[in-house]
Amino acid sequence: MSDEPQPKKPRPGWASHEPQAADTPDDARDDTRTDAAGLPRSSESDGEADGHGEPGPASAKTGASATAGASAKKAAREERRAALKARRTGWRRLVPTWRMVLGAFLVTALLVVGGFLLGYTLVQIPAANAAATQQANVYLYADGTVIARDGEVNRENVTLSQISEDAQHAVLAAEDRDFYTESAVDPLAMVRGAWNTLTGKGKQSGSTITQQYVKNYYLRQEQTVTRKVKEFFIAIKLDRNQSKDEILEGYLNTSFFGRGAYGIQAAAHAYYDMDASELDAGRAAYLAALVNAPSQYDVVAHPGNRAFVEKRWNYVLDGMVDEGWLDPAERARLTFPVPKRTTLSTTMSGQRGYIVNIVKQHLVDNKIVDEASLDAGGYRITTTLQKSKQDAFVESVDDNLMDRLDKKNRKVDTYVRAGGASIEPKTGKVVAMYNGIDYVKQYTPNATRRDFQVGSSFKPFVFTAAVENGSRTQDGRRITPGTHYDGTSERPVQGWPGPRYAPENEDHEDYGDITVSEATDKSVNAVYAQMAVDVGPDKVRKTAVDLGLSPDTPDLDGAGPSIALGVANASVLDMTQAYATLANHGKHTPYTLVEKVTQNGRDIALPERHTRRAVSREAADTTTSVLKGVVEKGTATAAQTSGRPAAGKTGTAEEDTAAWFAGYTPDLATVVAVMGQDPVTAGHKSLYGAMGLPRVNGGGAPAEIWGQYTRDALEGEPVSSFSLRLQPGADESQPPAPDSSGGPSSSGDVSAPATDAPDDEDTDSGTPDDDGGSTGDDGSESEGENSTGGTTTGSPTGDTGDSGGTGTGTGGGDTTGGGTTDDGGSNRDELPGPGGLSGALDGRRWD
Repeated sequence: MSDEPQPKKPRPGWASHEPQAADTPDDARDDTRTDAAGLPRSSESDGEADGHGEPGPASAKTGASATAGASAKKAAREERRAALKARRTGWRRLVPTWRMVLGAFLVTALLVVGGFLLGYTLVQIPAANAAATQQANVYLYADGTVIARDGEVNRENVTLSQISEDAQHAVLAAEDRDFYTESAVDPLAMVRGAWNTLTGKGKQSGSTITQQYVKNYYLRQEQTVTRKVKEFFIAIKLDRNQSKDEILEGYLNTSFFGRGAYGIQAAAHAYYDMDASELDAGRAAYLAALVNAPSQYDVVAHPGNRAFVEKRWNYVLDGMVDEGWLDPAERARLTFPVPKRTTLSTTMSGQRGYIVNIVKQHLVDNKIVDEASLDAGGYRITTTLQKSKQDAFVESVDDNLMDRLDKKNRKVDTYVRAGGASIEPKTGKVVAMYNGIDYVKQYTPNATRRDFQVGSSFKPFVFTAAVENGSRTQDGRRITPGTHYDGTSERPVQGWPGPRYAPENEDHEDYGDITVSEATDKSVNAVYAQMAVDVGPDKVRKTAVDLGLSPDTPDLDGAGPSIALGVANASVLDMTQAYATLANHGKHTPYTLVEKVTQNGRDIALPERHTRRAVSREAADTTTSVLKGVVEKGTATAAQTSGRPAAGKTGTAEEDTAAWFAGYTPDLATVVAVMGQDPVTAGHKSLYGAMGLPRVNGGGAPAEIWGQYTRDALEGEPVSSFSLRLQPGADESQPPAPDSSGGPSSSGDVSAPATDAPDDEDTDSGTPDDDGGSTGDDGSESEGENSTGGTTTGSPTGDTGDSGGTGTGTGGGDTTGGGTTDDGGSNRDELPGPGGLSGALDGRRWD
């Protein structure tokens, strides 16, 4: 045995790891491959190795076997695949396997859930769109009748409690019967609605009421996928944040019903002229049917669609019966409620536009509602205006002025304008206004404008100031109705430190020595210019403002003696307020145009209105006694057509650009003005020749309008007489000045001291109180006592007593103890006959 180390015998499965030479022939490298039968190709003997330690034939055979096994497995897999493909031929190759279906389902579910969560997170409930929040402001007469609605959108939001149950149920029956039990969205209904739309069964959204409300209130109306997606998610969130009642209320207030009406309240007025709370089942079902196709379902506008509309109407009613909301017997009695062809106009034409603008300004000026809030809308404003009186005012202006104009043949008639206002003296409520023929034709409100002189209708304020201040003439005589003045035209006023002022009387007429009462009846400028100086222009101005004129009245300040002739440009409404204070015995209550204001059912607080004493009762009542004579036998006899005791004053502006009559009964104060204005340039124009008359003055059309309006406005109300308490000596005629023809009013009688201190006390033992009554020694109050201690009993037919006797009457006249009357010797509560002649009416009216 050789000492050389012998090579070890390789273990089974061993194979050389030495790489073959790159240039080894292919045949040599393939010696260990198996043939198709899996046997080694080498013919060498197994288990032998060469002398270099390489595996012999046996080891090569073992490695080839392992390789052959792997190849066999691969071949088997390929055979199975080929066999499977051979079986899935034709259409079977298009059907996914269950593994594919399961995988696709899981992926889709993940996408849907993820998309929902993403959408729910990203989509937030937005602010309401601007159009959905806009509402109209509704303006009402005192009785609740609608005057007008203003705003770009005709909508008035109401609470669910203000909508009848029939109306609520009808809409649910028409749109979403399962509203209170279903979720916010109904995917199946959405799919069904889309299918019906595609198949020609009508445009149907498939949306729930919640989704429709979201679309109306938060989104826009465009039909886009984005909008539908947002609507879906917002509806789900909204359903979690609001109750079903809140959502239904919002839906009913935002739905469009046609005729420009948004919301069921506006629709109820547009179709049936009633509130939503008054809708019965039949009318409610028709309005509910309109939501589906508002423009096409209006059977007045589209009478050819009536059969189809009635079918929809019946569908709604049947749904109400099915849901238990309507009794079947009542359902059987219902007939189709055809809507009104025309309802009350709510546009700005006629007087409506004027009223709306004046009331809006009143709300802003009195800080009740600010302008921005009014523009946003939603306010329900009940005014103090009374429809019957408002209609009577318009009719009187038409009858006595507008119908007498010939604008085609008389150019001056195109200048004619009219303004008027009427106030209850005791309450300060404005019950009627006239502003022009039509707001859309003449938009300037003639009742509130301050650019025309008031003329002689200002003179009563001068006399009131004289009595209030205990004023005296230049020669020291107290100014009373019986005080004599020089009525010579163009007589220079005396005692005025300013430039010479000598006003002329109308038509340059000279009246000579004349009492204040007569000067008032005849509107003598010379007398009142002098009286303004005697009183003091500043005191006259103060009295006018205290009575009710605005302190901002143009040309009221610094007028001097001319203040008495009405150079101030006061508004008709302001003048009415001042005369109402006289009618209310000197107590001033600021006028108001608003009775109640609400917003979405919530009351808005109104400012407190306090009655104050503007002037003493004696000053106001003595003025009234003088103004009664103007109606009975002065320049305003045309006002007697009212058929009631009345007091008032006419007035004419410079160059006859305006004519006024301001008057009152115990129950109503009214001022009427006829004005001249160029319709093109808006400049003031004289009214000479208007209505075919030489001139227009306050005793003409203004007094005639006043008379007819007052008669109609107070129709059916009891006739009231004035109850007056006069200044001391008001019923006494003072002797004229020794030389009344020249110089100032003067008199040698200076027994009464010249003083400006007020002298308002009565001649009896009583003292005046704030209510105008007097309290005697026993503490009792007598509202009707006048300055001479007698009691006024208020009859238009009382006779005048003799000196030392007692005046008697059939119902209580302004008679006084001692036989004198409240205005100095004649009972001026007697209504004069036609033509201004004084006579007894025995309680009857003149025809």
